[in-house]
Amino acid sequence: MAVSTVVVEALVHKIGGVQRLALFDLDRTLIDLDTAFRSWAREFAERRRLGPEGLAWLIALDRETHPRRDIFFSRVRDHFALAEPVEELWAGYRQRMPHLVRCYPGVLAGIADLRSSGWLVGIVTNGMADNQLGKLRRTGLADAVDGYAVSGAEGIRKPESGLFEIAAQRCGASLAEGGWMVGDSLVADVEGGQAAGLRTIWIDRGTWPDHRHHADHVIADISEAFVIMRDAL
Repeated sequence: MAVSTVVVEALVHKIGGVQRLALFDLDRTLIDLDTAFRSWAREFAERRRLGPEGLAWLIALDRETHPRRDIFFSRVRDHFALAEPVEELWAGYRQRMPHLVRCYPGVLAGIADLRSSGWLVGIVTNGMADNQLGKLRRTGLADAVDGYAVSGAEGIRKPESGLFEIAAQRCGASLAEGGWMVGDSLVADVEGGQAAGLRTIWIDRGTWPDHRHHADHVIADISEAFVIMRDAL
């Protein structure tokens, strides 16, 4: 009796009772948001003649307020006494950033390697739809993965499990079968991923000092995540 295509696909994506599903955060996980932000800040400071001190202030404010861009641009407008409304400043940022971001080295190759090994790969990201979708498309990530979910398009944010479930479903999977979540936020990615029934890999970029966590693995570079998942099953 012939084995159905559905059964074969299930065996490919699930070995030893564990589903081969890898979900990734976007900013500061797959793409180098920090370098892109500094490029944007230099352009912004030069165009408005804010000088070196103004540029340094923007970069410091980013570290203090990320990811709350509404707060960031409200303080930028007040500090530099800008005439444009906060919404206009923020919209300009979202329009420009997709042109500045790049994937970290090895990201696209690592994703391709996972998928060629039978993994389903998705992206789960918080953020405004125009900005995040622009990043996904400009970097090639939109075509490199099986599916993705953006909070601004879905009306739900990490750490809520619903956004993880949407991404899993678009990859052709279900959270009920488990999988992995990789990201740099202990709340949105690690706690959210664990609440969704996923194993977690935390990318420690030094932004969560003394914060207790229960991530399955802690790494410093995204390349380590690909190795962990390839060796996990």
